[in-house]
Amino acid sequence: MASLKDVVFDSHHPASIARFWSNALDEYEIAPYDEAELARLREMGIDDPEDDPSVLLQRVDGRGPRIFFQKIPESKTTKNRVHLDLKADDADAEVTRLIALGASVSADHGHLVTMLDPEGNEFCVLRARDSAAAHD
Repeated sequence: MASLKDVVFDSHHPASIARFWSNALDEYEIAPYDEAELARLREMGIDDPEDDPSVLLQRVDGRGPRIFFQKIPESKTTKNRVHLDLKADDADAEVTRLIALGASVSADHGHLVTMLDPEGNEFCVLRARDSAAAHD
């Protein structure tokens, strides 16, 4: 039986989009660059973590799935086949906060708001109290 370890996003610039999501998600942070990580980058000919082709976002408590952002050469061209649903105590205030971080609103469906992160990946902010029924 498998268990979920990581969620991976293809991205144009992993460091930038990882910063967006570390600010968007409560309890997540960019994994620190220790000496082993810096050595991994140097072996690839990369001197600056800003150019890291694979940036890790992790929960501060170490639990839950990690989120990786991996560099790919092509741009996003179609709708995501998988997306994240976010919940917040005040969904409308959260939408406003996410817009200030660089997200945009794609559609408002009443019970949820479909948004785009700065690289165009879809995600939703749920207004529904019962998140299990949010996409019904």
